[in-house]
Amino acid sequence: MKNLSSWLIAMFAFMFWAFRVVAAVMYTIGKDFILPPMDMTMEIALLFITFICICFIAKRKLLPVIIYLIAHGLYYGIFLYQSIMAVVNGAGSLNNYIGLLVALIGVAIPVAAFFDVLLDKNRTAHPTDKKTDWFYKNEQYDRKMDERADRNQYRTM
Repeated sequence: MKNLSSWLIAMFAFMFWAFRVVAAVMYTIGKDFILPPMDMTMEIALLFITFICICFIAKRKLLPVIIYLIAHGLYYGIFLYQSIMAVVNGAGSLNNYIGLLVALIGVAIPVAAFFDVLLDKNRTAHPTDKKTDWFYKNEQYDRKMDERADRNQYRTM
């Protein structure tokens, strides 16, 4: 993750995850928060899936990002559609507009993460190879070899 956009997407994803954790905790306590979860069991499952997938966004893995996109698309996509239909039909209350905003953010972050990982040229151009990276990317090995070479000065006649 060398790009600023990658760091920002990961930070926004983590902040949105923390926001949904607070919303779930407030819902279980019984206090009103900005937007209560649609389905509490699905929300908790989604929180665990999201946390694991956010950790792999930093590692630039494509499969967890696809899982993250599908999970959020299914959960928040339905909520986004319901909110849009409520606003279009004229039942636009403050909760519907806030729900629309939260669902839009819940769908936009995974889409941005998906395209960020998909279009990352460094991921495909420089894949890691554990068989050879220990030799070519190990500075300690190079220093050790240089120090050994400096000490072995043989006299030749």
